[in-house]
Amino acid sequence: MTGSRKGDEGRRIAFLGTGLMGAPMARRLLGAGFAVTVWNRDPGKAEALAGDGAVRAETPADAVSEADVVITMLTNAEAVKDVLFDRGAADAITPGVTVIDMSSIAPHFARNHSARLAERGVDHVDAPVSGGVVGAEAGTLAIMAGGDKDVIDRLADVFAPMGRVTRVGPSGAGQLAKLANQQIVAVTIGAVAEAMMLIEAGGGSPAAFRDAIRGGFAESRILELHGRRMVERQFTPGGSSSNQLKDLNAAMEAAKTLSLTLPLTAAVHAEFSEFVANGNGEKDHSALLLHLEEKNARPGGKK
Repeated sequence: MTGSRKGDEGRRIAFLGTGLMGAPMARRLLGAGFAVTVWNRDPGKAEALAGDGAVRAETPADAVSEADVVITMLTNAEAVKDVLFDRGAADAITPGVTVIDMSSIAPHFARNHSARLAERGVDHVDAPVSGGVVGAEAGTLAIMAGGDKDVIDRLADVFAPMGRVTRVGPSGAGQLAKLANQQIVAVTIGAVAEAMMLIEAGGGSPAAFRDAIRGGFAESRILELHGRRMVERQFTPGGSSSNQLKDLNAAMEAAKTLSLTLPLTAAVHAEFSEFVANGNGEKDHSALLLHLEEKNARPGGKK
């Protein structure tokens, strides 16, 4: 391991996955005085946290071996399974430790991971987040937790530097809440994009339109942040379209399992599927505007 510990007086945290979201979340924990050991598939992303006081581990198993709490913030369910079970991290976790999976995965995967960890005497909470990189840096993430209430309550000091935690139900419920959140995000992005196109096509100013409706019934974080991205045509990802599609795929799968018909979600799912299939997965999800413009033969939003 490389780096130096600080805050050894508190609980020791292993943070697995220090990418776009994970790195600022780990920094928040370091700033709160926790001793944090980090691991990432790309060692450089973990090494970057050493200057903030983190210890970099060579393997996931090394990272968790002395941890009191393990946090995973990984790309998808396959990555979580690989890191926890295929790479031996679960076997290196001491019984009585809690794993908090803050990745966004389908609920049935979360319940499966919880059951497998329970066999080892390890508690599990699925606690995906919403708020993007801005929220991760500010410590204002919305954290949706599924699992035992007593376990979640015991972790209040761990969650606090990262954002506001709400228990929404038993194992898997946190992930289901995240899927519902992503439905709202995707549908709202689509609605804002279509409204921007309508205004521009009629000769109005999208920027002035956005300003005009701020504070009214259409106000939202999507209008505030992604509406600005659309006006400025700045689509470097905070949240990628490929990740948005991943969550919509899981939402549609959950809806099918629950015998639900979700027509608005289905419509925006189809548009994101096409957008990503056309090679735009690494653009911000607000870039769905580009896809809708192309469908209307309006490249760049111009007549």
